[in-house]
Amino acid sequence: MYKIPFIAALLVWTCNSAQNPVESDLIANQASPYAKTITSDDLKEHLYIYASDEFEGRETGKPGQKKAADYLRNYYKDKSISQAPGTQDYLQNVPLELTKIPEGTISIRGNVLNNGQDFLAFKSTSGNFEELIFAGYGIDTESYSDYSELDVNGKWLVIKAGEPQQPDGTYLLTGTSEPSAWSNQSEAIGKRSAAAKARGALGFFYVDDLNFARYSRYFNYMKSNASGQMELRNESADPAMVLLALETFNTVFPELKGESTPKPISAKVNLTLNSADELIDSENVVAFIPGSTWPDEYVIVSSHLDHIGVTASGEINNGADDDGSGTVALLEIAEAFKEAAKEGNGPKRSMVFLHVTGEEKGLLGSNYYTDVQPLFPLANTVANLNIDMIGRTDPERTGSPEYIYLIGSDKLSTELHELSESINEQFTQLELDYKYNDENDPNRFYYRSDHYNFAKNNIPIIFYFNGTHEDYHRPGDTPDKIEYDLLEKRTRLIFYTAWEVANRHKRIIADKASN
Repeated sequence: MYKIPFIAALLVWTCNSAQNPVESDLIANQASPYAKTITSDDLKEHLYIYASDEFEGRETGKPGQKKAADYLRNYYKDKSISQAPGTQDYLQNVPLELTKIPEGTISIRGNVLNNGQDFLAFKSTSGNFEELIFAGYGIDTESYSDYSELDVNGKWLVIKAGEPQQPDGTYLLTGTSEPSAWSNQSEAIGKRSAAAKARGALGFFYVDDLNFARYSRYFNYMKSNASGQMELRNESADPAMVLLALETFNTVFPELKGESTPKPISAKVNLTLNSADELIDSENVVAFIPGSTWPDEYVIVSSHLDHIGVTASGEINNGADDDGSGTVALLEIAEAFKEAAKEGNGPKRSMVFLHVTGEEKGLLGSNYYTDVQPLFPLANTVANLNIDMIGRTDPERTGSPEYIYLIGSDKLSTELHELSESINEQFTQLELDYKYNDENDPNRFYYRSDHYNFAKNNIPIIFYFNGTHEDYHRPGDTPDKIEYDLLEKRTRLIFYTAWEVANRHKRIIADKASN
């Protein structure tokens, strides 16, 4: 865990005050009265309704999730907080699709392959062809491209995991001993899919041991309970993707073992995979307070409104912590900003209060917002503060509950990280624990909540999180187990941080953003 010592944080705050005393006064003299409107009693009142059995676990696209959206919309109407431009009565429709595991086989060079054993596919795929393009690592950047000598338009590809290294062992893309994002397990498939799409490929076979093991667990779960995979309804036809087991790859393509040079290869291929599709409509709920000075710059505070619904045996997963706690925190933060605006102290930058759907299905609502239909330009989005589970205590922290895990605050913006530390030091004095901020954290929480869709677009983020517990994704996650005084304090921290980001004279800079 990294934490700026008190003296250092005080120096940072003092220097900022010397440079801009008006901003310091704005925070200290004007934010505090509104922070006090965020109370444990109000948070509790909301959560006992929002995480009640009436909402049936708020599963994406189900009636309970619709009730949750109605509750949020009605709250904002009652508080006279405006709907975001571009929404219909506060709702941003998010079109989704549910597919079952496809039935059928793939034949390559006379080898009949089975889904779930030799390969993994989650969507319908069909076609017959005589040639594949081996696209090496499937990387396409300005400095290095596996596509430079290839025409892959309308073709199927074979791509393997990894990236090129120089004779001394350093990685070509980074020039260091550390690999690039193309080797990151959570980003590898998406980056290769985007590159293949940009080059016009129809689909690709991808050989990646780590992701094959990861997706095998998901595949087996779907198969055992006959559930489907939910994803954004895609009208633009991303390339189909089939994960190949390494053993299968070595059997079917022995000449490519150890090879990385792109080239066409002869291979008779037959794809016959079919699955039943179900169209689902869901929605993000988005409220808005316009900025008084820089209305075209936006600070987004987010939480996810959905949960995982009802178990097979009929037990309701109420999701009080996940993410009822983040949802009610967002309501209270919005109300605090509205109270300030009513008294002439509204935010200088516009505030967006974003409740996203489909987080539990793969960050779908936030992905739709950032990559398909942003309501506000991403280039003008200053930061995203994302709240996902802040109402309980990690069992490992039972003896010291005055903490909050922060993830990602320093990954894109040094300024946001230092600002966050200073705000906490002055106003809430929680322990900011960076345990899960480690890039090598096996839980990979940085990639598992809605802030990630903003971060991948180079928007500075902070993810606020209390850690998991014995009731995570279980029926025991109920509102009686929430620590409301702690929830109040954590919510106030996020409010103060949002206030500073929204009101400081210069927008924070993403000094660590990737090109």
